[in-house]
Amino acid sequence: MADIKTAVVTGASRGIGAAIAQQLVKDGCYVIGSATSESGVEKIGEALRDSGTGVVLDLSNVDSIAQSIEQIEATGKEISILVNNAGATQDNLFMRMKEEDWSRVIEINLNSVYRISKPFIRGMMRNRWGRIINVGSVVARGGNPGQTNYVAAKAGIEGFTRALAAEVGSRNITVNCVAPGYIKTDMTADLSDSIVENMLSRIPLGRQGDPAEVAETVSFLASEAASYITGQTIHVNGGMYFG
Repeated sequence: MADIKTAVVTGASRGIGAAIAQQLVKDGCYVIGSATSESGVEKIGEALRDSGTGVVLDLSNVDSIAQSIEQIEATGKEISILVNNAGATQDNLFMRMKEEDWSRVIEINLNSVYRISKPFIRGMMRNRWGRIINVGSVVARGGNPGQTNYVAAKAGIEGFTRALAAEVGSRNITVNCVAPGYIKTDMTADLSDSIVENMLSRIPLGRQGDPAEVAETVSFLASEAASYITGQTIHVNGGMYFG
């Protein structure tokens, strides 16, 4: 029987992150998922049962990140797969955007990817096997008014992915990015009918994506079947953006 790999998935209590965590469990992994609250951690535990657990992680707080990493390392499990999924938005037109709104989004969406990847990649290098999968966004390529902070962070993730892939490839570690488009989640459920219609008119497949479709792409990149793919951004957007 093959060894059970342990995966860390940030932002695993709902939406795309929850779908990724559940898919990796189906793939035979033990999953440690993060959430920003104890209630989120309980939700992860209920969903994953004996195949995973949850930890509280505030990506805007350096101390919280350090404590969460210590908690994960204390389990004694070697982390083979890391999915940097968690993120946040603080939208506004650029001329109205406050300094703290810019900094918070960059901190949570980009700086945290550096802080979380660094400690776990050491074990991957030691074991000469690893998968790092960063969740980006279609807006990193297409742009989006009112989201200069979020777009900058997601574009930064794509650059980070390519550079890190070049550094660690010799240790049999792949680093890739999955860029979702318009996916059906709690966040998109509150959009008005007019916005939904406008979004769908820009998607050749004519529908929203499902979180499971993003999760299956992450699953592929985490598998041996994707062992010769690294430094890439895989778009899951129904044709909303070609590139």
